[in-house]
Amino acid sequence: MVWSSELMPRQDGRIAFITGANSGLGFATAQALVEKGATVILGCRSLQKAQQARKKLLTKSENGHIEVLAIDLADLENVSLAIDYMVSKYQKLDLLINNAGVMAPPRTVSKQGFEIQLAVNHLSHMALTLMLLPLLSKQLGARVVTVSSGAQYMGKINWDDLQGAEQYDRWASYSQSKLANVMFALELNERLKSSNLAVASLSAHPGLARTNLQSNSVKSNGSWQEALAYKLMNPLFQSSSMGSLPQLLAAIDPSAQGGEQYGPQFNFRGYPKLCQIARSALNKQDRERLWNVSYSLIKDFVNINNSYVLSGHN
Repeated sequence: MVWSSELMPRQDGRIAFITGANSGLGFATAQALVEKGATVILGCRSLQKAQQARKKLLTKSENGHIEVLAIDLADLENVSLAIDYMVSKYQKLDLLINNAGVMAPPRTVSKQGFEIQLAVNHLSHMALTLMLLPLLSKQLGARVVTVSSGAQYMGKINWDDLQGAEQYDRWASYSQSKLANVMFALELNERLKSSNLAVASLSAHPGLARTNLQSNSVKSNGSWQEALAYKLMNPLFQSSSMGSLPQLLAAIDPSAQGGEQYGPQFNFRGYPKLCQIARSALNKQDRERLWNVSYSLIKDFVNINNSYVLSGHN
C-alpha cells in the first residue's frame, strides 16, 4: 500500500515549524499538517509572503491554526533573533522541518560572508535546529526533518575550498550543500541518541518536484540552456504536493525512525518510501568533521545553549 497524506494521523495539539513555507514543498507540507489539526508556524524570509501564504491556507482550512515568523536564512544574526523570539513565545515544539533552500545561483555570499548555498541550505538550518532543541526535547516523539535533494548522491564536500572562494561551480556547491543536509541529519540523530534526548532526526528528498527553485535558478543565472532543459524535463516533474510526501512521512508516520531517509518510490517521482542515503554521508569521521567546521562558523553569530551542543564534541 502506498503512503499518502490520507494516511496521516491527526496532529491536534502538535506544533510544527517549517522554513520556506510560503511556496512549493513547504507550503504543501504546511497545508497537509494544518488539515490534520496541527498548529503550523510558517517561517519565511518575507513577512508579507508569509502572511499571504497564511491567508491562502486559511481558505483551504478555515479552522486552521497558522502563525508566521519572519526569518532570513542568509543572515545568521537574523536567524538568532527570530529563534530567540520563537523560544520565548512557544513552550514546546513537536516538529521542525528544515525545508527552505536556494539552488545553483551565481556565487554570492550571506551577510556573514559565507557562500550562499552553504549558508542557507546547511549552516542556518544547523543553527536554528540547535537553538530549538530545548523546545523539541520537551516533547515525546519530537522530530527534526532536514530536506535534501537527489543531488546529495553527486555531492562531495570540498574541504579545501568549502566556500567556493577559489573556484566556484554553482551545481557542485548545490550538491555539496544537499550532501551536508544528510550528513547533518545523520550526525544530529547520533548525538541526540548519545545525549539521551528523545528527539529523532531524519532526512527526506522530493525527487523531481515542481517548485519555485527551478524558475529562481533560471532567473538568477539568465541561462536559456537551463530553461530549455527544464522545459524538456517537465513531463518528469511531479507536483509540490507529491514532492512533499517524503518529508511528511518522515515527520509524522509512526513507523519512521531517526537516522532514516525517505524519498520517491522511483527515485525521481512517486509515492514515498525508505530510500538510500548518499554513500558519502555514511562516513562517520567526515560527518564529525563537517559538524565541527560548521559549528565553528556559526557559533559567534547565534545564541546556542552549550548544553545542547551534543555529546561534548564541540
